[in-house]
Amino acid sequence: MTDWSFYHLTRSPLEVALPKLLERVVAANLRAVVLFGSEERVEAFNALLWTYESASFLPHGTVKEGMAARQPIWLTAEDENPNRADVAVLTEGVSVANPGGFTRILDIFNGRDELAVAAARLRYKEAKTAGHWLKYYQQTERGWTLAHEARAE
Repeated sequence: MTDWSFYHLTRSPLEVALPKLLERVVAANLRAVVLFGSEERVEAFNALLWTYESASFLPHGTVKEGMAARQPIWLTAEDENPNRADVAVLTEGVSVANPGGFTRILDIFNGRDELAVAAARLRYKEAKTAGHWLKYYQQTERGWTLAHEARAE
């Protein structure tokens, strides 16, 4: 089963948290596909990942650049895995049809939006029912803290 981690944003927005999580994915020599709710968000994050920090570089691409197979990080608004990613990063409440096709899922949601929190709770219950290993992380002043782990029975 897939290792499914929920990341509850309470201290920083997605624009700050996502690059740091992607740095960890790349450092672990894993590939990621990042799913957004719209093409506009894909374009915004495509630009952001080139400029979020002057001393860092996250190799990534979108359909506009092409060559998906060469991209360690693929940004998309489609349920796809053209770079053969190990990790699916779900943002803005999106989901994947086949979560078992990934080793890990990082499900990032806005803790300041009650609808987003309610939707994340529903995804958590569905993932648990499906038998995935679940972890729930909260933001603290020192970074991410593992608040809960669960395995379906």
